[in-house]
Amino acid sequence: MKEILQDLTREEIFSLVERMGEKKFRAEQIYLGLMQGKKISALPVSSAFREKLLERFEDEPVKVVEKFSSSDGETEKFLFSLSDGNLIEGVFMRHDYGNSQCVSTQVGCRMGCKFCASTLGGLKRNLTAGEILAQVTTVNRLEGGNLKNRAVKNLVLMGSGEPFDNYENVVKFLKNVTAEGGINIGARNISLSTCGIVPEIYKFKDEGIPLTLAISLHAVTDEERRRTMPIAAKYSISEILKACSAYFEATGRRYIFEYTLITGENSDEDHARALAKLLKGRPCHVNLIKLNEVKERTLLSASDQEAQRFLKFLEEEGISATFRRSMGSDIGGACGQLRARFLGGERP
Repeated sequence: MKEILQDLTREEIFSLVERMGEKKFRAEQIYLGLMQGKKISALPVSSAFREKLLERFEDEPVKVVEKFSSSDGETEKFLFSLSDGNLIEGVFMRHDYGNSQCVSTQVGCRMGCKFCASTLGGLKRNLTAGEILAQVTTVNRLEGGNLKNRAVKNLVLMGSGEPFDNYENVVKFLKNVTAEGGINIGARNISLSTCGIVPEIYKFKDEGIPLTLAISLHAVTDEERRRTMPIAAKYSISEILKACSAYFEATGRRYIFEYTLITGENSDEDHARALAKLLKGRPCHVNLIKLNEVKERTLLSASDQEAQRFLKFLEEEGISATFRRSMGSDIGGACGQLRARFLGGERP
């Protein structure tokens, strides 16, 4: 596997071009071309220079294997192949407030959450910053966007992988994707979902990237959380709440708790009341999610009626909460589902 040119910052590309003996304007052509989602072989430079680049760098680090569209036309699921043959996936969602893209940060995941398909095969490897970025630039191009009028307005790091388990690459990606002169998606239009790796939350608060931090909570006690999330054996809910407070103090950004409703596990009135007590007075919002059932797991989603009651209980206690809109369920919309089906020989 060759190097990934999209791993480099704009400044690093300029330095590379200078070392290769090319004129400075070539660097700008390369950088803008990459940000537009072009592969190296399609960059507007001389054929001799392209050949030099292709000797060292992958022509197209992220390729679309297949694209699936939901029946309502509002969601598209992309299956990508990487240069080493590994597969990842991403989702493009159309919204009135601006289209969003969900990106993957790892091939698979080692966190082992029992409600998630991404963990079924374990962690294969981390993605580089450029492989994460190439997902965005590729989809932006395919959806008719450019650098002046992006098709991708918002990003969510909620695809396969735990972003803070790939900390350095994710931070570099975030700095590259928010950089002026490139695709330039503002930090306030980015959400990062973590299962709660506490040291990295403290570390990230000082990176100067004030995105929306989303915590996968899914339980109200440590004992219950350990049943579905192995990470709970290492970091308690109390520790996570303290880290969230520190993040808010450093960034001024309200944080989100993701809470997947699993029948018989965490979705009755007692759990709703306990969750409200836990979060009362905090600058946070609760994203309620109906479980996207994974056939390899035994967990079942709460009913619509049960879910509505849960939301009502939270609202009565003054907790800001909404349901995350379910999108793309007919095409394996939840993270890891499409890849798992494809590797298993199934198709949506």
